[in-house]
Amino acid sequence: MGNTSRREELDRVRRELDRLHARARERGVNPIVYWIARALVQPFFHLYFRLSRIGRENIPQAGPVIFASNHRSFLDPFIIGVLSRRPIYYVAKSEIFKNPLVAWFVSSLGAFPVRRGAGDPDMLATAKAILERGDCLLIFPEGTRTRPGSLGRPKRGVGRLALETGAPVVPVALIGTEAVRNGWRIRPKKVRARIGRPLTFPKVDDASPQLAAAVTDRIWPNVMLQWEWLGGLPPLRRAAVIGAGEWAASVAGALRRAKIEVDRIEGGPAELSRHDLVCFAGPAAELPAAVADHAPAIAPRTGVLVAARGAMPDGALPTAYVAERVNAWAIGALAGDEQLERGAGVVLATDDAAFARQVGAALGAAGLDVIKTPLADLQLATRSEPGRFAATEKKAKAGAGRAA
Repeated sequence: MGNTSRREELDRVRRELDRLHARARERGVNPIVYWIARALVQPFFHLYFRLSRIGRENIPQAGPVIFASNHRSFLDPFIIGVLSRRPIYYVAKSEIFKNPLVAWFVSSLGAFPVRRGAGDPDMLATAKAILERGDCLLIFPEGTRTRPGSLGRPKRGVGRLALETGAPVVPVALIGTEAVRNGWRIRPKKVRARIGRPLTFPKVDDASPQLAAAVTDRIWPNVMLQWEWLGGLPPLRRAAVIGAGEWAASVAGALRRAKIEVDRIEGGPAELSRHDLVCFAGPAAELPAAVADHAPAIAPRTGVLVAARGAMPDGALPTAYVAERVNAWAIGALAGDEQLERGAGVVLATDDAAFARQVGAALGAAGLDVIKTPLADLQLATRSEPGRFAATEKKAKAGAGRAA
């Protein structure tokens, strides 16, 4: 009896999703609902969020268009919707459509469902139908909301759509939308959008995964360009590892595996203004001299990672010592095994969520098992055994660290 009810519910959900796809393909937006909603929200966005729209002249005025944007907030589709004078259709997770009233409203504004976690041929067919009739489509290549920190990794679906439809791709970046929501309260934060020039690709009948990925890799850097122009946090491209010995070499090797350009610095002052990350990875006893040599050259936009091992001469905490003397946007600490080979465990401690995500993603790409924790937890652990973080302590912190 239970299995029958479950099948009936799944069939009902499937029929509803099919109906929503058919509406997006055949009827499109509800013009009355769409234009009334737009007439209300556009002035609100300009006044309440002080919305600025840079580069609107780059949006084609006719024909199919794919908008490829970063995704930080539930507001993003609505913000992008007022960038163009034409309706913009967009993909939304199928869970949004469970409530019939919400489903009617968002589908009237151009939303259609996607089943996340697996390939969805219905979503792809609907997207193609929208583009083939000459309308605009919004895609979030990251696949889900990504916050905080730098942009996430794109999926190849946008590249496949661009190839199989021949539609130009307009890169868009939004900044500020992640800060507008505090629980149910919508705060008046500044929101900016920047639109890049459209990208065109040759049309193919059946794009291979490799070709779709290659085209996505051409599209996404253009979104990142708009994002960084707006002041968004860039990915880690270049790092400096300051320190001598096996531990510093191990840290540098891990960062290189993450495809980061790494400069090893073992001597006196060096040029650090172009580095996204500076890591102090020598013995803690040598940290004061290293900070004195290099702190003036560290740019405020640079993050600093303290991986000093051993005890400071005066018993001070390495991260506290560095934070008092270095003008960096974020400070973190790194502890782990002497050899950071693939599969090795490390603890990344920081109180800045964006820095945790940025550095954690790089260490994960290097094949390390990363545990994130507040800075105070690592400092307390290392007081008993400076420079190390015992395996039992790693396991105890694993749940809280991953949640962070």
